[in-house]
Amino acid sequence: MAELRHSTSMGGRAVSSPRKRDDVLSPLEPENLPDHDGGGRDRHPRDRFRSLLSSFQCSKISLFSDDSRFHPYNSRISLFLLLFVLVAGLISVFSILNRLNAPYLCRKDGIVLRCPRVKESPSLWENPYSATTSWKSCAERHSGVISDLPPENETNGYIFIHAEGGLNQQRIAICNAVAVAKIMNATLIMPVLKQDQIWKDQTKFEDIFDVDHFIDYLKDDVRIVRDIPEWFIDKSELFTSIRRTVKNIPKYAPAQFYIDNVLPRIKEKKIMALKPFVDRLGYDNVPQEINRLRCRVNYHALKFLPEIEQMADLLASRMRNRTASPNPYMALHLRFEKGMVGLSFCDFVGTREEKALMALYRQKEWPRRYKNGSHLWSLALQKRKEGRCPLEPGEVAVILRAMGYPKETQIYVASGQVYGGQNRMAPLRNMFPNLVTKEELASKEELDGFRKHVTSLAALDFLVCLKSDVFVMTHGGNFAKLIIGARRYMGHRLKSIKPDKGLMSKSLGDPYMGWATFVEDVVVTHQTRTGLPEETFPNYDLWENPLTPCMCRA
Repeated sequence: MAELRHSTSMGGRAVSSPRKRDDVLSPLEPENLPDHDGGGRDRHPRDRFRSLLSSFQCSKISLFSDDSRFHPYNSRISLFLLLFVLVAGLISVFSILNRLNAPYLCRKDGIVLRCPRVKESPSLWENPYSATTSWKSCAERHSGVISDLPPENETNGYIFIHAEGGLNQQRIAICNAVAVAKIMNATLIMPVLKQDQIWKDQTKFEDIFDVDHFIDYLKDDVRIVRDIPEWFIDKSELFTSIRRTVKNIPKYAPAQFYIDNVLPRIKEKKIMALKPFVDRLGYDNVPQEINRLRCRVNYHALKFLPEIEQMADLLASRMRNRTASPNPYMALHLRFEKGMVGLSFCDFVGTREEKALMALYRQKEWPRRYKNGSHLWSLALQKRKEGRCPLEPGEVAVILRAMGYPKETQIYVASGQVYGGQNRMAPLRNMFPNLVTKEELASKEELDGFRKHVTSLAALDFLVCLKSDVFVMTHGGNFAKLIIGARRYMGHRLKSIKPDKGLMSKSLGDPYMGWATFVEDVVVTHQTRTGLPEETFPNYDLWENPLTPCMCRA
């Protein structure tokens, strides 16, 4: 395992795995090893099996040969002996199977007991511990509940926000906007999905989400209107006038901040814009019913348009039917775009030219953090030890094989343009050739209707990952957090794997670790990292783990 992390990053180069402590073959090693001593002791098990099979075939030919030296009587004896051996073998097999299934005697506290056999390890496609938890979702608003919404004439005013960033960052902003409107008893004007420099998208709320369902589902929680009231004449003034904009809202602000600092201004001006509005509401410093409302918005009120849902269902169906028989599939959120690699300030294997270009890119985009670059090597080492570096495609491949996923695994990849292109992706594709993206699953004509909105394509990836049998994230971000949180909320039966990047970096860099030891490390480390609801602690992200406010004991 000495150079797994480095060698798996290089496209066509073979990957070595020294076996100083283990005799088990890595999937990265060739299967047919040469016979070193001529006696067959060092041959691959498949070679030994082939030699046994060939010798059996040779003996069978000799037994039924028409050679005149063999008397018919001797032939009958040979046939009888062969049948006897076969019957005895069948009896032995059935006996072994019965013993495996039967209880066995074991000793506990000096008493001999009949103990059941240990069952096989759970399927790779099921969350083995989901049956041991008793949590269920409980943020949904049930019909017949009396509304606690004040009369329309008692609203304290109107608030307006721009939801910035990508689709999932916008989704979080919308959930927070509903919660803030509830805290201040204000009316929410339908949020605008703001175009920014990265996404360059002109998508409107109604281009992605079902507006009617959104307003109707929350009608007993918060009053929501589609547009700025007609009596407010200068609509452009909202984001251009300082008098109409509340700025400098701290990150993860408590509910009391809005009551003390924002509500008086809304009462005075009647309509106020809140800017900026990314992560401007905390988790532990707001009432539990507000957190539950945010879950209600996220998991129930925000529904994608029917055409997006239908296309995602079609892609998921194609993933499950790519072979002759239905099969499960894995969704892999691979975060290794150029921007992510640059922003991480981690070191990755590459040529001198690649490293020089990345240094120039970092210096241009983040000059204050880059400085003169002299401190970056020690920073990169520290970040890798702490598990703060994105996993490379080759590292992901090795970890998945160590977990037991076979070469035939069907994998749906949700990612942007991978830094390093096909060379960087080669180790992952070599180990898992059944790896596809939505562009490979659907025709150009099928996707053309979604290409006019970047967020529509992101919504397809989101839903196909959400529906997968196993979801694997390789780095943080709102996309992965929302997927894992939703799968927990939906019943946590579907496995969600969040690799321990700190421990994996240590194992991948150990020059004396053999394949079997590495497999054991991977399996043991990730036994409990399968997406179960977890007891929350201060400042835990609500979107990744909605347990305490949004889930209840069954």
